[in-house]
Amino acid sequence: MTPIRRLAARRRAALVIAILLSLGAATAHAQGRAPRTSGVRIADSTWVAATRLLDTGTVVVIPLGAEAKEHGPQLPLRNDWLLAEYFAERVRRAADVVVYPTVNYSFYPAFVEYPGSTSLRLETARDMIVDIIRTIAAHGPRRFYVLNTGVSTVRALTPASDTLAAHGIVMRFTDILTVGKAAEDRVRQQQGGTHADELETSMMLYMHPEVVHMERAAKDYHPGAGGLTPDSAKAVRERKVWSRTGIFGDATLATRDKGRQLVEAQVADMLAEIAVLRHVPVP
Repeated sequence: MTPIRRLAARRRAALVIAILLSLGAATAHAQGRAPRTSGVRIADSTWVAATRLLDTGTVVVIPLGAEAKEHGPQLPLRNDWLLAEYFAERVRRAADVVVYPTVNYSFYPAFVEYPGSTSLRLETARDMIVDIIRTIAAHGPRRFYVLNTGVSTVRALTPASDTLAAHGIVMRFTDILTVGKAAEDRVRQQQGGTHADELETSMMLYMHPEVVHMERAAKDYHPGAGGLTPDSAKAVRERKVWSRTGIFGDATLATRDKGRQLVEAQVADMLAEIAVLRHVPVP
């Protein structure tokens, strides 16, 4: 795509988002509440204030990011939690949403061989999201966006969405492998990888450079399917992916500018998904 066509595509996307946001404001007005230009964090409210914040027109955002999951030697265990918190704040500032506290445990089976990492059973991760959302929905909201920063979590969120639909609740979630995909394709240099790699490390250099230790970054990429293991013999025996460092990719290629391009594209896509969600019919 030529630079002119890319610019035109971005302008069309911005126009669509603007139209959807204006429609959202009109919907809020029709429902008897003044539209907001930014959102709120429910944890900062009292239950009395929450009564006014939660109604059938409310879009609720629930961030989801592990606070105890290995991310190589250069990133902290709370990496995904930091991502979720950052994205949630960017979304809150730009959209009329109610943001709930970040869920910091879920289904992360691929990393449990690395000390400090945690995972819930698939059924537990699914049911926890269902229970949280059904509790909130009892007070009015019918549209929910799980701001998801994991990959394996999709396996829990998909059936959770189906279960909630059966109860008249719409739940959508972020697919972190597809939001900002055009920017990812543009900046990626590594041969392959999806975890604590060039892209994720670049994002953290942009969001929270103070937690990144680039001197510890490494290239650790051995193509394959299955969970990661630091044990090379087990990798062969159990058909897992061997990663001595916990990295799956080439973190040495990370830069802050790549992170800026990735993060800004992802935020734009998340806001677009939320704008569309605001008008999805409730089952």
